[in-house]
Amino acid sequence: MRISSQALALVALGALTFPASLRAQQPTTAAPQSNAPAVTQALLRGIGGVERTLVALGEAIPEDKAGWRPGEGVRSVREGLMHVAADNYFMPVAAGLTAPTGTGITADYATAAAWEKQAVTKAQAVQHVRDSFAYLRTSMGGTDQAFLDKTISAFGGRGNGLSWWVMPATHLHEHLGQLIAYARSNNVVPPWSR
Repeated sequence: MRISSQALALVALGALTFPASLRAQQPTTAAPQSNAPAVTQALLRGIGGVERTLVALGEAIPEDKAGWRPGEGVRSVREGLMHVAADNYFMPVAAGLTAPTGTGITADYATAAAWEKQAVTKAQAVQHVRDSFAYLRTSMGGTDQAFLDKTISAFGGRGNGLSWWVMPATHLHEHLGQLIAYARSNNVVPPWSR
């Protein structure tokens, strides 16, 4: 199997961009399955770091700041958390896996977009993030080399399963950075910076 240098760089970046205090913590959900391909396990380790960081940050932001948004038409803190959760459910589903019962999320992105708009408290949004990471990890960890090699068509393009599993890692980093900026804008010091 050939793995692009970009994919390997993303895996390495995912494993190295988290503060040591959070990297050292035990995962809050099950560890990657040992029979998953090595590259999938590496991606899961990186995603586990984002999970710990996002959950810690979500918990640190007070409820009265959860509706804050930097401008008109931009997601609020709570909406950002729900977007992360929705996409954690959507990515495996769009690759052909089944969404958890009750989400209503299908391979049609409109279902994920509708799910993320439900009215929730900040604590509920953080719990949705936790639950969605558990689903994402189980989904990714349960795929094999055949999945990594298969062609997936979505968002008007085509790629293989490996490129599909790299997308959640890059997407999650984007929203982690966004939520760090939101926290700092509201004088919330991220837990790892205290």
